[in-house]
Amino acid sequence: MSIIRIDRTHRMSRIVVHNNTIYLCGQTAKDATKDIKEQTITTLEKVEELLQKAGSDKNNILSVTIYLRDMKDFAAMNEIWDTWVSDGHQPARACVEARIARPELLVEMIVIAAKK
Repeated sequence: MSIIRIDRTHRMSRIVVHNNTIYLCGQTAKDATKDIKEQTITTLEKVEELLQKAGSDKNNILSVTIYLRDMKDFAAMNEIWDTWVSDGHQPARACVEARIARPELLVEMIVIAAKK
């Protein structure tokens, strides 16, 4: 059984690959001062960058858990999500309201994907 850990710190790995499955740690916006739409865009950009680094892409995402600081942002986040996700490649998904590590962060995503 092979486990590969990429971009490790003393606390965590940003990417873990086990067999042909990729696990990303929680991804948040590049700039937490922006609104929910911009935070969603840059969070998804980070997801794509990490998936590419691990040998995959957004069309191979199996599951996403989305955490929103406030469910009032659900529709605005979905506007961005719906244009980002490829038709025919929609992953299993859950979306919940949660306190996120820093109060200015409005969205966090945890992704599980298959390798290409």
